[in-house]
Order: sequence, then C-alpha cells, then structure tokens
Amino acid sequence: MIEIDGPFYRISNPGFEMLIPRWEGHDPETAEEADATITLPDGTRRYATFMTLGTISGVMDHWRGTGECLNGRYFRCSDLIIIREPGFVSMVDAVRDMIATGELESACSALPIDDNDQQAD
Repeated sequence: MIEIDGPFYRISNPGFEMLIPRWEGHDPETAEEADATITLPDGTRRYATFMTLGTISGVMDHWRGTGECLNGRYFRCSDLIIIREPGFVSMVDAVRDMIATGELESACSALPIDDNDQQAD
C-alpha cells in the first residue's frame, strides 16, 4: 500500500516498509528512479537507489557534455538496484526478492536504527 506521509511516499508491505522522497513529477506508477529507505520489522534500515537502464543511459549521455566520469564513459552509484520496468511496484518486487534470497544485506548499505521512526509491522 502506498501512502503520502509528508514529504515521503510510505510503502507498507508484509516484511518491510519503504520511504521514498516525493519529488516533483515523480509518479509512483512511472518513476524511473528513486532513493529509498527500507525498514525491516526488527528496525534494521537499508538504503537503496533504484534506476532504470534508460535513466542510467540518460545520465551518462548528460555527462558526455559535463565531463563527469570520463565524459560519461562509466557510471557508478553506491547501493544501486537497476530495475527493468519503471514504477514503485518494480522497486517493491526487487526488495521482496532480495529479502527472500538473502541478498538485501549485501546489495544495500545499512543505516543506523532510528528510534523515532515507526517500525514496520
């Protein structure tokens, strides 16, 4: 379930919760990129950046003109999860799969537990 929680989208899912900042023009059904905080029921928090291949290609094309990353010849981003299809559903599906396969811990950096955050049920 996706709810608006102040400046965030809050996505509640059995087994985890995701907070994604609300950006202008950032629609949950068509978002091609998002930064997310993933909170597990025990309070463990992880960070992820989601991007489609098209978004990555667009960034690299932009860097051709700015000179960054050898004029766009490479791309790097910590905690990157590449999704084939846009939208929060694709992002949630990826997180669900990484939890099920035990890959979340190696794919996404740990964040400190925030005692002020409401923990996922």
